[in-house]
Amino acid sequence: MSQRKDLPDYLTGADGLKRCWWCGEDEQYIQYHDTEWGRPVADDQRLYEKICLEGFQAGLSWLTILRKRAAFRAVFDNFDIERVAVFSSRRVERLMLDARIVRHRGKIESTINNARRAIELRDEFGSLASFFWRFEPAKTEVLLRRKQMVAHRPESTALSKELKKRGWSFVGPTTCYSLMQAMGMVNDHLRDCHQWNVIEQLRSEFTRP
Repeated sequence: MSQRKDLPDYLTGADGLKRCWWCGEDEQYIQYHDTEWGRPVADDQRLYEKICLEGFQAGLSWLTILRKRAAFRAVFDNFDIERVAVFSSRRVERLMLDARIVRHRGKIESTINNARRAIELRDEFGSLASFFWRFEPAKTEVLLRRKQMVAHRPESTALSKELKKRGWSFVGPTTCYSLMQAMGMVNDHLRDCHQWNVIEQLRSEFTRP
């Protein structure tokens, strides 16, 4: 998520709670903001799913992807890494005809490629989580921000470079930082958002892989 100048820093919902501006008034987006975004994750399947969906988001809004997430999960076998890794070219052609998802050949093929690369990373580091969490920014640096959010950080640029070196695709610095935000590697809820303290507590209790 990146800061926009045409919206206030916070939105106050009908429930009286302050939230980050980006979730707006869409109920599905609010639920995602309140129950998922920023909560620490060490599950490989969820990490793989998220980085793939962030790649699909390129050029689109996250809300568009969120609304299609159930369909993405259905067609990509719930983002089971081993199963996606063996998708065939015939499967790609079937996906290109499925109007429920974003029909972008490069992004579809990237999802399959990245599953194969994920297996390689897991074999080397024991888990995807062990690899990704190595790039967690220092907490003292993250807390310097108050109201502004950024599109990427040096750590996400470093993660992007390392993934690309290992053959991953659609993993630019902004995509990698969106992963870090969503999966709790940083707490980028704005300071007066009602979720900020929740995420801080969860991060403090989280055991890094």
